[in-house]
Amino acid sequence: MKIAQLLNGYNSLVSNEENRFIKRYPTEANLSSLMERDHWVAQNLVRKGVYGISNEDNDIITRSNTQ
Repeated sequence: MKIAQLLNGYNSLVSNEENRFIKRYPTEANLSSLMERDHWVAQNLVRKGVYGISNEDNDIITRSNTQ
């Protein structure tokens, strides 16, 4: 278990790189504005359930903000 998970209460394990991404984009991020590496990290976080895809499919938003 990662320290970030313990401190922030994530439902799944996140790496240090993913934790930095979450801190940089706490509520949402536009996928087209992300660099290639950040895009890859964002995809992993969507798979882990930390973020969800917006209705327009061009943003990711935190799970607590998805409807």
